[in-house]
Amino acid sequence: MNAKRIYLIKIAPVVLLAGTAYWLLGSDFFAFLTWWEMLFLLGLVFMPVTSRMFRGFDDNGWMFSKVLAVAVCGYVQWLLACLKISPFTGITCVILTVICCLGSLLYGIKCKNRFPDSLPWEQAALVYREEILFFLVFLFWTYLAGFHPAAHGTEKYMDFGFMQAMMRSTTLPAQDMWYAGKPFNYYYGGQYLAVFLTKLTGTNVEVTYNLMRTMVAAFAFLLPFSLVRQMLKDKLKTGRKWSFCLGGILAGMAVSMSGNLHYIIYGIILRLLKIKTDYWFPSSTRYIGFDPAVTGDETIHEFPSYSFVLGDLHAHVINVFLVLTVLGILYSWIKTNSGKSWRQREIGLLGLLLGMFLFSNTWDFMIYYVVICGTLLFGNLKRYSSGSCISQALKWSVIQWIELLAAAFLASLPFHLTFENVMVQGIGIVKIHTAFYQFSVLWAFPLLVCVPFVIGILRRIGTFPEKKFRSFFSNIKYSDLYGLVLVLCAIGLIFIPEFVYVRDIYEKTAPRANTMFKLTYQAYIMFGIMMAYILVFFTVNRIKRCNGADSTVMCKGLLRCPRLQSLTGIIAILVLISTCGYLENAITHWFTGFPKRNAYQTLNATNYLETAISDDAAAIRWLNDNVEGQPIILEASGDSYQDYDNRVSAMTGLPTVLGWYVHEWLWRNDLEEENQRKEDVQTIYTSSNADQIKSLIEKYKISYLFIGSCEYEKYGEINSELLASIGKVVFRQSETTIIEVSNGTMTE
Repeated sequence: MNAKRIYLIKIAPVVLLAGTAYWLLGSDFFAFLTWWEMLFLLGLVFMPVTSRMFRGFDDNGWMFSKVLAVAVCGYVQWLLACLKISPFTGITCVILTVICCLGSLLYGIKCKNRFPDSLPWEQAALVYREEILFFLVFLFWTYLAGFHPAAHGTEKYMDFGFMQAMMRSTTLPAQDMWYAGKPFNYYYGGQYLAVFLTKLTGTNVEVTYNLMRTMVAAFAFLLPFSLVRQMLKDKLKTGRKWSFCLGGILAGMAVSMSGNLHYIIYGIILRLLKIKTDYWFPSSTRYIGFDPAVTGDETIHEFPSYSFVLGDLHAHVINVFLVLTVLGILYSWIKTNSGKSWRQREIGLLGLLLGMFLFSNTWDFMIYYVVICGTLLFGNLKRYSSGSCISQALKWSVIQWIELLAAAFLASLPFHLTFENVMVQGIGIVKIHTAFYQFSVLWAFPLLVCVPFVIGILRRIGTFPEKKFRSFFSNIKYSDLYGLVLVLCAIGLIFIPEFVYVRDIYEKTAPRANTMFKLTYQAYIMFGIMMAYILVFFTVNRIKRCNGADSTVMCKGLLRCPRLQSLTGIIAILVLISTCGYLENAITHWFTGFPKRNAYQTLNATNYLETAISDDAAAIRWLNDNVEGQPIILEASGDSYQDYDNRVSAMTGLPTVLGWYVHEWLWRNDLEEENQRKEDVQTIYTSSNADQIKSLIEKYKISYLFIGSCEYEKYGEINSELLASIGKVVFRQSETTIIEVSNGTMTE
């Protein structure tokens, strides 16, 4: 086949996909294409670095290269902005990214490890297929986002407000849009990366709010695909190449598209038996403590597919593509471990990512520090299994653990200099435990798949004399050893909330909700990866051995006949696939029916304002068009999760005196000042004493007064004429008014 024909065969799907994307997304296509092209180019240029980290991967870590490029370039900009060395602007984002890319290319030249020149044809074909798959999944989630794009409801106001505040700011951390005069006192790293990519590409934040979450969802499919495909390749070695891709696709589905057994039982079986007539998709995440209701034990046990449909751009969601990259680096490291700590680039990179977790989602720092430490220990035990196994392994492991902590805290130091952790109030002992049947509904399936895998591996050790111990680590395959760490950590994460929890302000009504939420979210990801690996290997291995003796240790003694074992594996795979029906149910409910092209709206997260609060929407547009920086604006103080409370600060990023009450209570734990601010806001809107109003305006350095629908609803009669007399009316439409008070002093 000549080169021209090969080129046409390869380019045809790309043209077809681009045309389909244009037809589906309409005017949003160009923003989508800009982000895809940006990720493609960044991944390509960072391949010299990534291919060194992922030497054990057939694709040289192609998908992980995109994430590493975003993380490294984003971190450099964040660091320089925090240290006031470089402003956080679109121009500096481009310049610093170009510098980082040049550094990667120079590194590649130095190491003679250029891409794609050194990439064999078979590997290039794999990269091509992965890129096509990435485009498809990215397009799938982006198309869905266009049916429910509004940054409204749940915590979307907070997420979008964080992004808008950072879009306005040239320094970091930006001013808290809900606590004027103070910087963020929360983990804003995830939203920061979204803003970094927005400024880097020159796209609009109203659209990139949704592009960021759909991009993460795409990576949540492709990164497990690449990881599990490689694990199966290393385990099965040769033959049945289709099984590698099957495992990868199953892993992508398990992590990013599946539900749990709650959906199978309550959403399928009970509906077929006519016991239930409908299934509301959040029920899979609000089960323990809700059905039946248990006073004082309302819990949360979310998973990625629910998050991706719901549309929050919260810390635990954005961090998914970073934690999956950590897992990919760990698997590559365990295959190429040299044992020499300071000679291993992976340790420094893992430390950097852990440091980013400290200001994006600290729960993930704690979880993945343990996962990394466990992997390093087991990897070193295998590395030194032929020599002085325990002493050398422990020595290097401890050194690496210390290096990780040092690198992480050094990388995140600028964050800690301005952050005051008042959210954690100690560790509590769980008083109300999960009912056994509810625990089984959520976790029985992954445990039934993964626990026999652990038992089968540990049975190889038998007793623990040193020679037997060395032999175990010497003979075990890398993929099984790595999988053992993930399964053990995942099991620990689902059991910890049954014994202890982290105390916070929600302790009276939902003491272990946040602990269960953050720990089991990551357990779900690890279980998804490992179930795909275990089930595909188990089934394929049994099919291969149907005519021979069964010598494998996995599930030995449960089903002696290889044919029955292979059938069991196939059934388990089908059960795992069937949980993806949850996604169809969630889409149908959330988008009020299956999304059809003629019902597609837009990716713009603020368009809903035009019909919901049209006069206020016009005022918000005026502020976004005419006000630069982060001058302080006054609007009614609001309660968390209310429909339109603090819609102005959230949609503009302009700080107000007091925003969502409970959230600021959680972030700052200073009810005295918070209550004072709440009282002062009410006084400004309702007082008839001009001097008192002027004094409070000067106290908070307010530049604009906003009077709209929420202010009238919350405070009733507002003396708008008095307020207008102490400033300058710069916008008025119907009853919505904006009054400018220049630089915190009254305009004469």
